[in-house]
Amino acid sequence: MRAKGMRRIGAVAAAVAVTLTAGTAASAGDRGRLSDKEAFDAILERQQQAWVDEDGAAFAATFHEDGDMVTFNGDYLAGREAIAEGMQYYFDGYIEGNRIAILDEHVRYVERDVVVIVRETCLINDGESECRADSLSTNTNVLTRERGEWLQTSFQNTRQFSF
Repeated sequence: MRAKGMRRIGAVAAAVAVTLTAGTAASAGDRGRLSDKEAFDAILERQQQAWVDEDGAAFAATFHEDGDMVTFNGDYLAGREAIAEGMQYYFDGYIEGNRIAILDEHVRYVERDVVVIVRETCLINDGESECRADSLSTNTNVLTRERGEWLQTSFQNTRQFSF
């Protein structure tokens, strides 16, 4: 009888230990997600600052070396160097005096080290507080973590318009 009772106590203790460990693992995973979110926000802030500074190289630095970008007008820029050159071309000739505003954001993990972020954005001209009417966009950002660092792998921007 005594051995049977000890086995039962041992089984209960093991179940409690598994339950507590599972809770700790989930909490650690949640903490990891929060730090991931901070990394995503830091990338976005770097991208927004590069936009304000009209700095193609700084904008491209948010991408992996082999990253891809499809611009609002359909230009395909393959690789960080092409993204830097392409964005500098846009900054020098077409983009000036505005900033990017984030209107909505959805983050979805595809895998542990792959995340898709869909954002609705607009441009706000310097000195104004409202979105420029012709600038509403939806963009898809694919970020991957390599060697512990999150960067963009792919970015695709679509200008919104009514039919």
